[in-house]
Amino acid sequence: MEIAKTGLGFVFLFACVLANAQTILKLGNPQSDTSAFHIGAQAFADDFETRTQGRYKIKVFSGAILGGEGEMVESVKHGTLDLVLTSTGPVGNLVPETLIFDIPFLFRDYNHARQVLDGPIGQEILAKFPTKGMVALAWAENGFRHLTNNKKPVFGPEDLKGLKIRTMDNQVHMTAFKALGATPLPLPFPELFSALQVGLIDGQENPIPTIISDHFGKVQKYLTLSGHFYSPALILASQSMFNKLSGADKKAIVESAKIGSALMRKRVNEVEARGIDELKKQGVSVVTSVDKIKFQNALAPAYVEYEKKFGVQNMERIRNFK
Repeated sequence: MEIAKTGLGFVFLFACVLANAQTILKLGNPQSDTSAFHIGAQAFADDFETRTQGRYKIKVFSGAILGGEGEMVESVKHGTLDLVLTSTGPVGNLVPETLIFDIPFLFRDYNHARQVLDGPIGQEILAKFPTKGMVALAWAENGFRHLTNNKKPVFGPEDLKGLKIRTMDNQVHMTAFKALGATPLPLPFPELFSALQVGLIDGQENPIPTIISDHFGKVQKYLTLSGHFYSPALILASQSMFNKLSGADKKAIVESAKIGSALMRKRVNEVEARGIDELKKQGVSVVTSVDKIKFQNALAPAYVEYEKKFGVQNMERIRNFK
């Protein structure tokens, strides 16, 4: 009996040692726990825990529990939050070069966008983050953004005139919607659903996976498959946290972030393939035929601004990347 007690005591002691040895890292996710963001974040967390044999555990906080994207990015910058999965908008003031990828109709398709981000152009921009107190572990993905609203079907830029459209606090996006005649209203994502519900704004723009996971089909009548912006995302780490990792663990967290990113992209593909029918069943009227050239022509004044800000050569380098 005494031997059994001793054995149980050893097991308990070993479990306590393991628990104490495990380091918990917090990761903030602004979107819901059914989103592609959450699926990618959790895959990242699970893979890193496996690679470090349980020495590290990443706890994912979804649904903007830890604050909006801007707040969480600032927390990561100052080292009070370990990790965040964010769209590019909130990092534009810190690393302005990231916003070049938000220029409307810059990318031909998903394959083009992903190759640019994973190639030398995208990696050059990731390398700029350490001077801002952060380490950019990987490019992730929101997807191509589409327009919804409650007023009328949008077939061309002329239909946008006068519409109040929620955008991210992203100057590239706001410049585009102003050029198209809409009124862009930056609003934190957690406030978006209620703003649409009460009619404070007419519409919003987001990728299909986000429109579905955050139930915008319940508060929007019309969807236009405009694909106007490709919206990348970033997995960012606090530099103070990252610097505490061993060399092997630094490599591991980067590889795990890439695993999470790949799963996000896979999820975006899957949801886009079935999402339109799902929204139609919810009663959303879908405009599938969009004259993108007409939109691009209407955006001519915005492109002049983008060329001044980002450089014609940099834009052409992306457009022509193969």
